[in-house]
Amino acid sequence: MAFERNARYFGSYVMQRPAMGRITGVPLDQKTCETWPDIWGFQAHPGDVLVAAYPKAGTTWMQEVVDMIHEDGDVARCRRAPTYDRHPFLEVVAPKPVPSGLQLAEAMEPPRILKTHLPVQLLPPSFWEKKSKVIYVARNAKDCLVSYFHFQRMNKGLPDPGSWENYFSTFLSGEVPWGSWFEHVTGWWNAKDRHQILYIFYEDMVEDLRREAQKVARFLEKDLSEDVLEKICQHTSFQAMKDNPMANYSTIPTFVMDHSISPFMRKGIVGDWKNHFLVAQNEIFDEEYERRMKGTTLTFRTQL
Repeated sequence: MAFERNARYFGSYVMQRPAMGRITGVPLDQKTCETWPDIWGFQAHPGDVLVAAYPKAGTTWMQEVVDMIHEDGDVARCRRAPTYDRHPFLEVVAPKPVPSGLQLAEAMEPPRILKTHLPVQLLPPSFWEKKSKVIYVARNAKDCLVSYFHFQRMNKGLPDPGSWENYFSTFLSGEVPWGSWFEHVTGWWNAKDRHQILYIFYEDMVEDLRREAQKVARFLEKDLSEDVLEKICQHTSFQAMKDNPMANYSTIPTFVMDHSISPFMRKGIVGDWKNHFLVAQNEIFDEEYERRMKGTTLTFRTQL
């Protein structure tokens, strides 16, 4: 466990929220930008499975589903280490001496389950060259905005989000880490038929997890018994993951993620945006959404 192994180095450590840089216009942590040539040069393996998503779109949920499929429903195996050690986060650079996601990935024997929030145009080209499989999870923009706001509040590894009113505008303008939601979801959508990409919707997972887990298993060319499917649904339910320290990020030190501000696993529902959006904000959002999504075949549900 990366942080736990290096706990002695962090006795009086004070986490500073990161400065942001840009790679081809996309806002990213400055430390990520500084190591970008190495990230871009990452060598994927044909058997690697990459879980990709915009932040707070169900990445951790899908990682756990994929791990359970990979481990044939063995819950004990899926508790072997925290999510961030099992499935390296390619572009993340943690405080030294904690290894970066890139270092963790390169130290693992392939095939690996990996994670990224990168927009499609920034994905290291070796994933396409090696024909690695990618599972992309997309969540409706309104719930993403709300979840990301609370996540940035509790996670000092990201910039301070400021007030809800300011963050609403910041998100719409794409000036948040990993950039514009609109460009992210449409970029991956437009790439899905050119590569081995399974495009899954968060709302569909909430509606029928068994159905979506079966889709993932078929994509990964795995035959699942009813017993294994049931175990996957139980182990990856919202409450099970919220209670699971190997999935809920509670093993990350509080100077990085303060769950007393907002838990990492907060609600896991569709439609929580209704508890945050003012009427005027909803009108502004809908107008911008219509402008930015015009012409795409990509559609989302904002309630079930």
